[in-house]
Amino acid sequence: MNHSADKIQKESDQLYRSHYGKMVGWLLYFSSDIDLETAEDIVHDAFASAIVAWRNDGIPANQAGWIFTVCRNKALNKIKERKRITGINHVTHAAVHEPEFSESVLKDQQLKLLFACAHPDLSPKTQVIITLKYVANLKVEAIASVFGMTIDGIDKILVRARQKIRNEKILLAVPNPRSLQARLPIVHKIIYLIYNEGYKSSWGKEILREELCEEALLMNKELLDQNIGNTETAALQALMLFNAARFKARFGPDGELRDLEEQDRSLWNRGLIALGCEFLERSKAGPISPYHYEAAIAYLHCKEKDFKNTDWQSISQLYFHLLKINPNPFVQLNYAIALYYAGEKTMSQKLLKELEEKPFLNQYYLLNATMGKIYLLEKNYTIARSFFNKTLHQTNFEAEKNYIAKMIKKIDEVEGLKS
Repeated sequence: MNHSADKIQKESDQLYRSHYGKMVGWLLYFSSDIDLETAEDIVHDAFASAIVAWRNDGIPANQAGWIFTVCRNKALNKIKERKRITGINHVTHAAVHEPEFSESVLKDQQLKLLFACAHPDLSPKTQVIITLKYVANLKVEAIASVFGMTIDGIDKILVRARQKIRNEKILLAVPNPRSLQARLPIVHKIIYLIYNEGYKSSWGKEILREELCEEALLMNKELLDQNIGNTETAALQALMLFNAARFKARFGPDGELRDLEEQDRSLWNRGLIALGCEFLERSKAGPISPYHYEAAIAYLHCKEKDFKNTDWQSISQLYFHLLKINPNPFVQLNYAIALYYAGEKTMSQKLLKELEEKPFLNQYYLLNATMGKIYLLEKNYTIARSFFNKTLHQTNFEAEKNYIAKMIKKIDEVEGLKS
């Protein structure tokens, strides 16, 4: 593959990641004759056509517009083909909507598809999985990681979902205004998972995928701008903004991963933190949700100028309440960490031991890295080393492996001084 072909592949891949879900959503709105599987096939074909055409004719100035046009033409051909088979020789205007191409049109369709996927006839897990697949365009590997499932398990759910949508004629259509509020909680959960996948990616070469985080922020902000959102939406926006404020400090100048204790807080984006505070204030009028607790925790981190002055006592209390309304091992892990730094080490280690006994968590990078860090702080270097060594086989990210190598080097240096 020559340099030009490399560039074309890179541009196509980037466009696919950012526009696949938007194109699928637009096609479903474009015609009632286009179902989910057909829309997916058309978009895949359009991107395959782009690789061939752009090698011959060069990359167009408006790449998204080029893909949009190809998708539209392929959809029209598909509809005409079906009409011929069924004996109808024309495409009715009632079946086809032809808005002009624009990014705003695609954005609008993506938000519609987000609510459409939250159909009450689909199970909550299926709702989230098909949205992560078709709206956020997450890879099956990433979705499997989010749910702690195998890739094969996610594939089977997607196949069953497509069959159910087709066989039971479940219309992935926008619900009426009265039904929007009923679907809002699942939409919040989906946006939250999209953001988390961007903040700590589970596949690929990049730990941080800012485009996914930005996508989640924009979709959530659109809910508020369209007066669809509520105080939970505002709390979720605050949470995401507080975390986004720390992006630049998560990595050193050479790309090395830095934990919260090592981060240069002068790099934290104070503008985003201030904006997050505004949304947190807006969220106070309604009932307290998990997003409120997480946003409050993130705020307590963001307001401190250094790690040692962090109010770990308040953070641990917030995690305690969060665990009551949202019991899951990932919250328990963060609760245990907060307890440790709050000085409640016995309770912290008890919770960590409970997590370690669960088969899935036992193979979880962040749990073992946390155990290694705590044993290192406790000067139990032998056990710390064993946990760090374990994590080296639990991540594919070079930045995480390098971080662990740095921790092991610290142990080597201390033990070298002792001998």
